[in-house]
Amino acid sequence: MLSRIADSLYWMSRYLERAGNTARLIEINLLYLLEAEDALSPAAQWRPLLSINGSEDAFAQCYPGAEITAHKMIQFMTQERTNPNAIRTSLRLARENARVVRDRISKEMWEALNELWLQMDRQLQSPLLPERAAAVYAQVRNGVARFDGVTSNTMMRGEGWGFYLLGTFLERADMTARILDVKYHLLLPDLTMVGSPLDYYQWAALLRSLAGFEAFRRKYHAGLRPIDVGEFVIFERDFPRSLRFSVDRMHGALQDIGAPAPDSPSTPAIAALVDRLDHTTPEHVFKQGLHEFLQDFLELVSNLHAALAMDYFEAQVTERPCAT
Repeated sequence: MLSRIADSLYWMSRYLERAGNTARLIEINLLYLLEAEDALSPAAQWRPLLSINGSEDAFAQCYPGAEITAHKMIQFMTQERTNPNAIRTSLRLARENARVVRDRISKEMWEALNELWLQMDRQLQSPLLPERAAAVYAQVRNGVARFDGVTSNTMMRGEGWGFYLLGTFLERADMTARILDVKYHLLLPDLTMVGSPLDYYQWAALLRSLAGFEAFRRKYHAGLRPIDVGEFVIFERDFPRSLRFSVDRMHGALQDIGAPAPDSPSTPAIAALVDRLDHTTPEHVFKQGLHEFLQDFLELVSNLHAALAMDYFEAQVTERPCAT
């Protein structure tokens, strides 16, 4: 397969996954504001989303000296053209990459993605108001889910399918690690709030942002203990948005594609991620430090992206800054 084809399939799926994840994050944040009432200031509630996306500097440049408000954040993260991680930007870039590989994807895939882009581009021509935002985010999530379903049912299995899976699950692993890291370090304003209603809402919001709240409650019956949430989000093999699930799928996709050379950088890069999860327990993660573990994991994900670019793609695209 030509490197530009592999590159476009990889980034098409990454940008779509990023758009769906960002829409879910903002949607859950809006819902949280209604449920938690006045527990946090607007700035404290919305700032972590900038950290998750590595967009603090871009926001400061777009709104120099301005306070963080729901209205500004909705505008910035949804349709701001100068924000490389905005939903509109992600959908546009996904469509541009799909156009490059139209002869490698199914007609149904192109129609589903093109329709989603045209709908969103039309709706986001004017500023998105908070009262209309939830419906738009649900439409983005549903559109991305529809595309994933169409792809699963119409795309030929082969190298192209492997690069599609690599893009989807590398982006998902990256976002899941960022969400968990930021929750643990930025969302909780005071250690005295541990076990409080505010703490409960925050952990519940984290699980909902990963579409895992109901699944978690069915498996764990002792409330929302941080160690249980960490175990579920990091190690649960059957949860589609866990780090373990994503790494397993990337590992399988790379095995199906096959290394381009015996000394391929991708082989040790994916092996490092698998080994990191295989030889770590939830107890060890929290004893070592969840932040340190997640930062190490994000570095390994970035290394895998760089290795894939060296092995398969024409050029390496700059990654988002790490969550801190």
